[in-house]
Amino acid sequence: MRNLVAIVGRPNVGKSTLFNRMVQRREAIVDAASGVTRDRQYGKADWNGCEFILIDTGGYVVGGDDVYEKEIDHQVEIAISEADAIIFMVDVETGINVMDQEVAKLLRKSNKPVFLVVNKVDNAKRVTKSAEFYALGIDNLFHISAINGGGTGDLLDSLVSTLPEKSTTIVDELPRFAVVGRPNAGKSSFVNALVGEPRNIVKNEAGTTRDSIDTVYKQFGFEFCLVDTAGIRRKTKVKANIEFYSVMRALRSIEFSDVCMLVFDANRSFDSQVKNIFWLATRNHKGIVILVNKWDLIDKDTISTKKLEAHIREQISPFVDVPIIFVSSLTKKRVFKAIETAVDVYKRRSQRIPTRKLNDYILPIIEKNPPPAIKGKYVKIKFATQLHSHHPQFAFFCNLPQYIKDPYKRFLENKLRAEYDFSGVTIDIFIRKK
Repeated sequence: MRNLVAIVGRPNVGKSTLFNRMVQRREAIVDAASGVTRDRQYGKADWNGCEFILIDTGGYVVGGDDVYEKEIDHQVEIAISEADAIIFMVDVETGINVMDQEVAKLLRKSNKPVFLVVNKVDNAKRVTKSAEFYALGIDNLFHISAINGGGTGDLLDSLVSTLPEKSTTIVDELPRFAVVGRPNAGKSSFVNALVGEPRNIVKNEAGTTRDSIDTVYKQFGFEFCLVDTAGIRRKTKVKANIEFYSVMRALRSIEFSDVCMLVFDANRSFDSQVKNIFWLATRNHKGIVILVNKWDLIDKDTISTKKLEAHIREQISPFVDVPIIFVSSLTKKRVFKAIETAVDVYKRRSQRIPTRKLNDYILPIIEKNPPPAIKGKYVKIKFATQLHSHHPQFAFFCNLPQYIKDPYKRFLENKLRAEYDFSGVTIDIFIRKK
């Protein structure tokens, strides 16, 4: 694994701004309001060929009355324990306060390399003012401006020189499984149940998760990146700027994932918003697994798995070949079955059918059930092959491709699904002239 570097500090000192600059992407949400970042956010950074994982954390607060502060503080403490080095960020405009002293006290106990970074130093006067932060008892002091990058080069030079050499695992090359769904469907609880620790903050209040959170996970001899996302709700329901960015981040997570695990609250109906998320995943050609969560809370006398499963398949018609797993994140019932199914979907999405084998199967079927003649002209399909792509795509070559309509394409797709296991995987059929 790569080295881990955590960015910690009190709220609104510029941690997420520095994080975005160092990973060179707008991964973390930045807003003028304090307390925007809640969960740990991971990103890959590179400096002069030295790669490391950067962790953005929520603002550390002591003695506050916000319902999330204890959870955020716990997340910060976890990040500190995980990290190989720590960037302690303070604000030159406000100077030293009690919360800075509390963070410094926590870091001195960690016995890890700590870099005291004074942010918003963009003129000579502020450079002089930053000297007061030596009172926190940390010698490695750097003054930077996170918003324009001033001073970050010296910081990174010192940082990478202290990092131990480790074997690397290329996270970007790992398969990505995105956990998506409506707000408060139990996505973070599902991830926490899998990982076996409180990786993400969980509250009854909808909208707790704001960023898309990556967790490298290994199960069944298979390593992948598990992505917890913010809940996706209808655009008309999104009011706050922060939630808008969260939803956009979740949508982007779908686009860059390989398999989407759609978490659906069993206490609610499979409504239009859940269907919208489902069709968004299919339009992006992702593998799909539907997880009916909170199944432990359902009265089994009023509804059965077969009845609910039939209802869901009716809603997602005609793409009904999708695995549906009934789980409980609280009791961990079938959560490992869910991830095992997602791994199988990923493998099915990646499978390739040899051209000879494909033609030996499909051409006799086409001969018995040819495309309907149009205007006295007969369509002759001569050859089929699977295209090189991230998801299954098949090209059929014929003399008159313009006469093959969508119903016959669906016929070909159904025949392929009948012979080869493509459950949870979208298929594209292309008709080309030969």
